[in-house]
Formats: sequence, structure tokens, C-alpha cells
Amino acid sequence: MTIWGLIIGGVTGFAFGGPIGALLGAAAGSLAGQQLRQHLDPDESKKVAFTVAVIALSAKMARADGIVTAAEINSFRSRVQIPEKDLHRVGQFWDLARQTQDGFEAYARQTASLFGPKSAILEQLLDLLFTIARSDGQITAPEWAYLQQVATIFGYDEAEFSRLSDIYSGENPPPHLILGVSENASLHDIRTAWRTLAAAHHPDKLIAAGMPEEFIQAATDRLARINHAYDTLSRQMNSRPA
Repeated sequence: MTIWGLIIGGVTGFAFGGPIGALLGAAAGSLAGQQLRQHLDPDESKKVAFTVAVIALSAKMARADGIVTAAEINSFRSRVQIPEKDLHRVGQFWDLARQTQDGFEAYARQTASLFGPKSAILEQLLDLLFTIARSDGQITAPEWAYLQQVATIFGYDEAEFSRLSDIYSGENPPPHLILGVSENASLHDIRTAWRTLAAAHHPDKLIAAGMPEEFIQAATDRLARINHAYDTLSRQMNSRPA
């Protein structure tokens, strides 16, 4: 069963409470209907928690902005695999998340607690939020404030958020920024940064940490940017005169 089937079909044995568990319970009551309720093991619970967090935080961002555009919806669909048969109910779940009384801070805090501050999987979630926010051509002031607050709860300080926003708010960030090295970094430092990031953001590692396979495209895109940044910088270093 896909992650969407688990969420909208209703589940039992979900390992986590808090706002994520409450939202999943509300969805089971209002969306599941007569479908079979699926019992979750601990690994499945974490994947469901990640997915619910993505939906809840993106829905709350739309509520903060006050506007939901077709471009934002399409950008989400372009990076996350959602079968056509599940689209309508996933949309219903998103609307339910947008309307819940729990503030986005509660979802962000629980997500940070589940996956660890500044973890690669939280950065992946921020990447998705930035993608949605900039999909209609600009990130609005309420969206900027929202993204910074979520990043702060995830453990990122102001300088780290500035670097992440430079990476994820534009189409072509500088390669040294993607790798987190200075513009005059040595080839050794560039290679070390690349290896560290490539290992942390490898899709297999993210899936093992709790990211569902339906989000593989977003993870693959991130790894491709890391590899491209390394290739660009290493070529530049090798072309310099001795």
C-alpha cells in the first residue's frame, strides 16, 4: 500500500501522539469511510509521520499566506508521487490540515523531535516548503516569516537559515553555497564537504530515516544538485593555472 493509502485509508497502531497523531486520527474519522484500517509497524509510523508533517506544514504555510495557487499545488505534485486515484482524498487531507486549530509551531516541534534537529530529513522537508513557496514566482513576506520560524524550530540559526534560503529560494544557487564552503575553499575542503553532504542526503539513507519512497524525486533532485555543485567546483579548480 502507498503512503497515501495508509493515511487516507485510516490506520491503527500509530506510534506517535501529539498534533501529528491527532490530525491522522481526525482524517481517519472523516476520510476513511468504510476502507480497511491498516495496522502500522514502527517504521511505517515514522514514514506516515513525515508525510503528515509535510502536508500539515505546507497547508499551514498556505493559510499564513492566505492564498493557495495552482502553481503551488502543481509544484508539490511535481516532486512527490501521488497516484491519480488518491489525488482527491490527499487534497481533502490537506484542507483538513489547513483548518486544524493546532498551530504550525506544534507540528514543527514534533517533527524536529521525531527526526532530530538539523537532520538531513528536516532539510529535505524545508526544501519542499521552499519549492511550494516560490512556485508562483515569488516568496511573499508571510511565507518568508513562516519559513524562518519553521527553520528556527528545526534547530537552524539565522546564518544557517540565510544559507538555506539562498540555496532553496532560487533556481541556480552558487555551487560553493550548495556545498557550504567558502569561495576560496581548497579542493580537499570541497571534496570533504561533498562527501559529507552526498552521504547525508542520499535517498536510501533518507528512506531509512523515515522518508517515504513517494518523496524519492525530491531527494534525488537534492542529491543531483550536490553532485553538480561538486563537479562544477572541481572542474574550476582543475582548470586553474599551476
